[in-house]
Amino acid sequence: MADMATEDIAERRNLVVRAAVEQALVGGSDSSKPLVCLLDTDGIRASTAALTAAFEAALAPGTPVLHAFAVKAAPLVPVLRLLAATGLGCEVASPGELALARAAGVPATRTVLDSPVKTTAELREALALGIAVNADNRQELERLDALVAAAPTASPVGVRINPQTGAGIIDALSTATSTSKFGVALRDPGAREWLVRAFLDRPWLTRLHIHSGSQGVPLELIAQGVRELHALAEEINAAAGRRQVDTLDIGGGLPVDFTSDEAGPTYAGYVSALRAAVPALFDGTYGLVTEFGRSLLAKHGLVLARVEYTKSSGSRPIALTHAGVQLATRTAYAPAAWPVRILPYDAKGAPKAGPAVAQDVAGPACFAGDLLAAARELPLLGPGDLIGVPDTGAYFFTAHYGYNSLPRPAVHGFTVTPDGRVRFRLARPAQSTADLVGAAGSAHPDARPRPAPARAGRTARSVRVAPSARTARSVRVAQPARVAASAGARPATRSSAAGAVTAGRRNR
Repeated sequence: MADMATEDIAERRNLVVRAAVEQALVGGSDSSKPLVCLLDTDGIRASTAALTAAFEAALAPGTPVLHAFAVKAAPLVPVLRLLAATGLGCEVASPGELALARAAGVPATRTVLDSPVKTTAELREALALGIAVNADNRQELERLDALVAAAPTASPVGVRINPQTGAGIIDALSTATSTSKFGVALRDPGAREWLVRAFLDRPWLTRLHIHSGSQGVPLELIAQGVRELHALAEEINAAAGRRQVDTLDIGGGLPVDFTSDEAGPTYAGYVSALRAAVPALFDGTYGLVTEFGRSLLAKHGLVLARVEYTKSSGSRPIALTHAGVQLATRTAYAPAAWPVRILPYDAKGAPKAGPAVAQDVAGPACFAGDLLAAARELPLLGPGDLIGVPDTGAYFFTAHYGYNSLPRPAVHGFTVTPDGRVRFRLARPAQSTADLVGAAGSAHPDARPRPAPARAGRTARSVRVAPSARTARSVRVAQPARVAASAGARPATRSSAAGAVTAGRRNR
């Protein structure tokens, strides 16, 4: 874990697993809970400290900087409160994420709104609250023109650019490709000139935003995008003859090593890459905003799940567990890009030893691809054993996928005292069956549309109207109230059916 080199990470994790079993958060018996998710709050605080220290060491004294956590990585209010207590703000990309940040008590002045599809109402709310807004495209900027003219705002407003610097190894996460959906494409014909003019015409535009990093993107490519951002800011300010752009939002996207307990690449390494690519970024001319998510939390999450059954298919052993696509969605659908480690434990939470056997570790969902690992060499798992899935603190169990109506598992934060005691605290309760049924609309009788209220003196019924010899359609035909269908009405007579046919002929 970040900045915890003096501690044996594996031994500490094993201590936590045993404690989770002893404190009945999970277990190997039928009477025990089959699944739990854990977050290391000490590790999270260590990561935020490493982030803050890396930039403080490089920036000119007094340079304003906001590290805004990407809420999508872990949309849990207790987590946002923990991060806020360490000095972080929030980057939000939807009304729901904004509501979570506000519920966590994060001030508007430490909140940044990004999204490619902000509605006018969302923009108006953000401007009224004083939240920083990054416009994604030209049409959004036109909406902001009207809103800023209609009401003064304290919100810093900027524009997101796409530097079109290229993709990493995961196409779906590469935000700086030539055809990315995000931001104003900087290298498209006329785009750079349009951006400069857009700022000159709008003195209230004071920021530029980029997010060129993500999992699978090398540091050098991320830094290249930031260099493009800085160069554009310099060009705009030179054209304006003043320091109009005063803040650069350089996004986040630091990759994570999912293959081991190593915490690299580090924030210090990222800052070094930035200093090599664009040294002027740190001279104090511009305030900075960052938007890290995965790199702050991923290494500090752990899933523990019970093996319910084991079997063999095609001579390959299969362990059927309670953790699968609902927690590791990307792993199930794109296993090559999102592999996870599997750590074997016995029913009491002790590490399991034995000869390595190639086996599948499968989840509970009803589709064949619900696998955490295929042909993974592990000590042979049996019913009642536990598996641990580390590095799952971001975008895994915090972004539940409701396949098969599998309920959200409980999430507990934990800390380890100097004398080795493990303390857990609930961060999100397990979703009950009643909660799940309620969220599925159980309060509503059915999905059929109800008839519109009839006008005074008349009511309505549905009749079949044949517009041609081969097709038929339903229309609403107003009928006198005295012949309207009701709870006590008699079935339609031959004469009423004949009337429907006549109506159909008139409406051809």
